[in-house]
Amino acid sequence: MTAQQTPDDVTSFVSRNPADPSDVVAEFTAPGAFATADATDRARAALTGWSHGGAAARSSALSAIAGAVEAATEELADLAVREVGKPIAEARAEVARTVAIWRYYAQAPYEPTGAVHETASGPGLLLTRRRPHGVAGLITPWNFPFAIPSWKAAPALAAGNTVVLKPAPEATACALRLAEITQRALPGGVFTVVPGGPTEGGALLSTADVVSFTGSTAVGAAVVRAATARGIPVQAEMGGLNAAIVLPDADIERAAAHIASAIAGYAGQKCTATSRVIAVGAALEPLREALAEAVRTLPVGDPADPATVCGPLISAAARDRIGAARGDVSVLATGATCDGPGWHAAPTLVEKVRQSHRLLGEEVFGPIAALLPADDLADAVRISNSVPYGLVTSVHTADLGTALHGLDRLDTGMVRVNAPSTGVDFHLPFGGAKASGHGPREQGHAAMEFYTSSRTYTLAP
Repeated sequence: MTAQQTPDDVTSFVSRNPADPSDVVAEFTAPGAFATADATDRARAALTGWSHGGAAARSSALSAIAGAVEAATEELADLAVREVGKPIAEARAEVARTVAIWRYYAQAPYEPTGAVHETASGPGLLLTRRRPHGVAGLITPWNFPFAIPSWKAAPALAAGNTVVLKPAPEATACALRLAEITQRALPGGVFTVVPGGPTEGGALLSTADVVSFTGSTAVGAAVVRAATARGIPVQAEMGGLNAAIVLPDADIERAAAHIASAIAGYAGQKCTATSRVIAVGAALEPLREALAEAVRTLPVGDPADPATVCGPLISAAARDRIGAARGDVSVLATGATCDGPGWHAAPTLVEKVRQSHRLLGEEVFGPIAALLPADDLADAVRISNSVPYGLVTSVHTADLGTALHGLDRLDTGMVRVNAPSTGVDFHLPFGGAKASGHGPREQGHAAMEFYTSSRTYTLAP
């Protein structure tokens, strides 16, 4: 994605195919701050009709969106391959998850919105009731161009809010196509996409009634500050520096396969990707050999090829960042390189990384990970917790007791046992600790709580 200033100081964007940068997917002009505010005004005008239209209307609309997304599966998957370089197998899986998200939240309008309580003494009743905030401002990244906007928008709409979505410029074509699908099932003004960059994002922050953000730590921190200053609810999911802990009793070959896919699947461009591999005690040498082999043989190439696991990075700058990160470390193994015009970087496993290296302190967002030794489980937990982030940890062991009780000191929001760190269960809360997240969790029932506020009513006789 490139941005340019026109003579009238209007920003224009060009979205390019990461596998073939000469292929222009979309060109658009950012609408600016005033147009973003107008979109919020239209969404607010549509709020009463949408929120008061009843559970059946909202449920039916979300069900219709799910059906329309499912009918367009191949088209949407192909668009994700072309615009954001997602391997086709993952793109199809993302569309399937998107369908499941809309279907799941299509039932939410029928859920109870409150409770009835007895008074402490005397006659009367006490009621609690959850109500929508108003206009939900959603700011989303490019790496899950259908699923992330959907897991924010679907619960917001189910609860009776209206939505204004500001997608990442790199995923503009995907967002606009999703909007076309949703808008056919929704009244005017209920779901609006505002393409653009920081100007539009800032305007949305200044006008929305509730904000949900997914993206970088720096931008997320600014979003939280702006929303907090206005006194509106905000959640921010801001990435990870995730560890995989492998104990000596683990199935080493299986663990290596899981970890390699979590390092380099979609070129490591997931907030849940594994970037640190912690081998405990005697697990180090067999894991070192098995993981190096798994990285070397990982399918790399054209994202349109169903066999590809690791495709291109989103931009030339992202590719160069990976090259810089591996420039002064000991490389244990590299995967295949991909000839062609795309922004590719070979999957890489490194070792003997100094503590101050950026790989152990920053989210690099690419197909590279460091192998680290640990003396025992306590040491592994210490190493895992030593970074500013706390999104997800994967743990590989045959001991269920270790999995359930030995890992309570991990300060990550999610723990995945004998599974890759990547992967999201859309009906459960999603989010992390420390620099990985701020505010309430996303997805599941947690999302319905975030997009509503609680009121207490006292009914005296």
